[in-house]
Amino acid sequence: MDVKPIRRVVTGHDKNGKAVVIMDAAATQILQRPSRAGVALTNLWQTNSMPASYAGSEDPLKGPLVLHPPKHGTIFRIVQFDPEDRAEIAKADGKAAFAAMGAAHSVIANARHPFMHRTETVDYAMILQGSITMLLDDQDVEVKAGDVVIQRGTNHAWSNRGKVPCLVAFVLVDADRTGGGHD
Repeated sequence: MDVKPIRRVVTGHDKNGKAVVIMDAAATQILQRPSRAGVALTNLWQTNSMPASYAGSEDPLKGPLVLHPPKHGTIFRIVQFDPEDRAEIAKADGKAAFAAMGAAHSVIANARHPFMHRTETVDYAMILQGSITMLLDDQDVEVKAGDVVIQRGTNHAWSNRGKVPCLVAFVLVDADRTGGGHD
């Protein structure tokens, strides 16, 4: 899989308080795994608290790439989904794929897609390139470049049924489920 490099430009302040670029390079925290061939996650930024802090000049992306943001934090990432091979998907082990991101517990057992999962987050997703099908418990929704999805802690999977790679920008925000899980 050829992963599209993502240039990351990060601003900050110099010693006089003037706005400056403190980082300008391709993002390097990328996760590809054999248990989910054709999918690559590129982390761009992470916050560890609310409200978020913009102080400091250190890169907050340290350690292994995990699915969930930190408690009271966020993760900004771009995911590349290559076209799905239905024969490979039929044999896929979702728990193994999500275990590589510290999230085996997020996989929904006996779901209609092996990568159906649920996170305790509110996710903002914008399709940047191509199209992808969002699978919910009983619905399929195709979204294409320019569309936005607000994913609110529901069971879901992503399936690229097209012929070209799909790029999706995600911001995952730690959430607290209240009210029994129903709207």
